[in-house]
Amino acid sequence: MTRMPPIARPAWVAPAVTAALVGAAMACVSACDSGAIGANTPVSSGQSFVQASYDSKFFPPGSRSVAPVVTGTTLTGQHFSLAAERGKVVVINFWGSWCAPCRREAPLLGQLARDFASKNVQFIGDDVLDYPASAQAFERTFNIGYPSLNDPSEQVALAFHSTVPAAAIPTTLIIDRSGYIAARVVGEVSFSGLKALINEVLAGKS
Repeated sequence: MTRMPPIARPAWVAPAVTAALVGAAMACVSACDSGAIGANTPVSSGQSFVQASYDSKFFPPGSRSVAPVVTGTTLTGQHFSLAAERGKVVVINFWGSWCAPCRREAPLLGQLARDFASKNVQFIGDDVLDYPASAQAFERTFNIGYPSLNDPSEQVALAFHSTVPAAAIPTTLIIDRSGYIAARVVGEVSFSGLKALINEVLAGKS
């Protein structure tokens, strides 16, 4: 049996409900199944993931929230600062190796990162509720290529709470060149859908 994380919140959650969800995780958080976010938590199954209704949204210039100050350490031990990427379009994907939709979308994300590398687009992952060894094996298996932050307690995801939160795992955010959140995809991305969003952000003035 695959060893899974000892504390398994099924998705990013507001601090007010964190304690309740952690306490319920061992019971598989069955009450969530009928809501917008259904959960088969990492504690309960190796096929675990957070399921949410797919939602893709583009925020036009003038209605965007500034991205929070985010720093962290990648799975390979390198320092990362989101502010240092200013001037680039940044794609942040929140994922976990235990997440089935994350596994399905991973090869697409890796390919898109390679396709957009010459266009000053930086991809960065945020690996939540996970073991580094499992996450590194995931990245090798799916030929990810871009770095991922080691975020077992979801501190990076929590930093986006007051702006555009990561509402489920997986969630993908696109940040424009000026450091504002330009788009969000909740759920598994499609190659054509995410490519179109990135191109739309690249075509903008910011």
